[in-house]
Amino acid sequence: MKASLIIFIFFSLLVFSAAQDVFGQEVIFNIESSYDISGRSSLSAILLSTSPEAYWYADASWWNGLAEKTQENIKASLDYLIIEFNSHIYPILTRTFGSEWNPGIDKDTRITILIHPMKEKRAGYFNSADEYPKAQIPDSNEKEMIYLNPEYLTSGIAKSFLAHEFMHLITFNQKDKNYGVSEDVWLNEARAEYASTLLGYDDEYEGSNLQRRIRDFLNKPSDSLAEWRDLPEDYGVANLFTQYLTDHYGVQILTDSLRLPQTGISGINTILAQKGFKEDFAQAFANWAMAVLVNDCQISEKYCYFNKNLQDFRIVPLLNYLPSIGPSTLSVVNSTKDWAGNWHKFIGGDGILTIEFKANAGLAFKVPYALEKKGGDLYIDFLELNKNGEGKLQVADFGSQNIALTIIPIAQNKTAGFSRLEPSRFFSWSASTQKEEENIPPLSPPSKPVSQMTRQEIIARIFEVKNLIVQLQSQLAALTGSAVSCQFITQNLYFGMSDNLQVRCLQEFLKSQGKDIYPEGLVSGNFYTLTEKAVARFQERYASEILSPLGLSQGTGYVGSITIAKINELLTK
Repeated sequence: MKASLIIFIFFSLLVFSAAQDVFGQEVIFNIESSYDISGRSSLSAILLSTSPEAYWYADASWWNGLAEKTQENIKASLDYLIIEFNSHIYPILTRTFGSEWNPGIDKDTRITILIHPMKEKRAGYFNSADEYPKAQIPDSNEKEMIYLNPEYLTSGIAKSFLAHEFMHLITFNQKDKNYGVSEDVWLNEARAEYASTLLGYDDEYEGSNLQRRIRDFLNKPSDSLAEWRDLPEDYGVANLFTQYLTDHYGVQILTDSLRLPQTGISGINTILAQKGFKEDFAQAFANWAMAVLVNDCQISEKYCYFNKNLQDFRIVPLLNYLPSIGPSTLSVVNSTKDWAGNWHKFIGGDGILTIEFKANAGLAFKVPYALEKKGGDLYIDFLELNKNGEGKLQVADFGSQNIALTIIPIAQNKTAGFSRLEPSRFFSWSASTQKEEENIPPLSPPSKPVSQMTRQEIIARIFEVKNLIVQLQSQLAALTGSAVSCQFITQNLYFGMSDNLQVRCLQEFLKSQGKDIYPEGLVSGNFYTLTEKAVARFQERYASEILSPLGLSQGTGYVGSITIAKINELLTK
């Protein structure tokens, strides 16, 4: 045997012996006391396994306290998890989002995974302090490190939790190391939540992380996306919103915004603009709030999920019932946080429904609403608010042709600098119904000159006048709308246009054509499903002039040159 070969074998035996000595030895780690089941700040851990991508440690006191059979079962589950991490989680997440810090602060290409018992059913955690030297943060472990709760090791969901925590390691490198900024907590957690879906772990719904997050969301659906208190409902809203965001804008909305110096909402807005989307974050959030209410792609692709496990998911709004006998009024003062959905549904009543919304002075709100027609059709629009945050909506035939209305007030003020406790945003609404053809009694003349009235008599008179004004306004709203305020349609009009004067003109015209053409009669300036259907009915009424020249037998709902010509002909008569 050659001397060089003998030296090589001897060296290899030394390395193998040293590696063997490492396994089973104990190492002291600092841990997060608020997560640990015993409130410890440090523990001794035993190395259970080494894989190409990670060292796998376990709390020594926990591990040594297990029966031998239990250790064997956990080791078998851990072996499966190691294979899954090396072959699936690590390569897919790093290829999609970029690498963790590698080699990191410890100059080692492997990360460290520590398993220790946790309280409150915590699945795991990542502590960014470990990425800094002890001279800067004394409790740092000076490793690329994540922590897992052994309670879930033998369940299928463990791989989702592992992916979640590893995603935090990636985010730290891509944001904190590369740009010197920390990602907003909500978006950091949103990416980590989506990792399970990206990896296909949510495809089988039963027992999945997605199923768990739907339950968390439905327990408190009006939780703020941005205010992060590390509660289950925080993860629920982050997951459900991110599912919508990636459905409609692609996973690139998460990956590309990770590679920017901007964080949170600002980063999302930058990518939306770069990709040429019309919506900004505020509009996307409002569309999501409507999607979890209606979730129907046939109404509009903007208001539904594409994920097959979410196609039947819908929220149950807060129900408000208006008596159907006589006039009635409900008034509510409520509070919310920025970037939280609030779903208020109105049913009952008889006649004209009047909704009046008001936000506290200086607050920015967006209020989408959905009007449900008899037969199931929906009309979706946004309540127009003035500079004082006030808006008013009136719906005729409520309780008969229009059977339900849901408003979704959304506060949209802060876009950065979120904390664990965000300020409350106050708003109020009132809902009233009144018969459409109610006889309005004349206002009686005053019994004495105003100068001779007592204070109580003046107040009573003011109340009487105000009541008459309200009744007159309601009846006027029911009677108006037959006249068209414009003279010509001058451009092509189509589904999706919003806040457009020409669309408003079109809706006024369609309304003037009768209830068989436009039974809803809503004039909003937004061209959505009900307007599209009304245009199609109008085209079919004049099929010989509009459809036949194009070889069509059914209305398209698109207002092109031939349809415009017919509308303008009728407008000038």
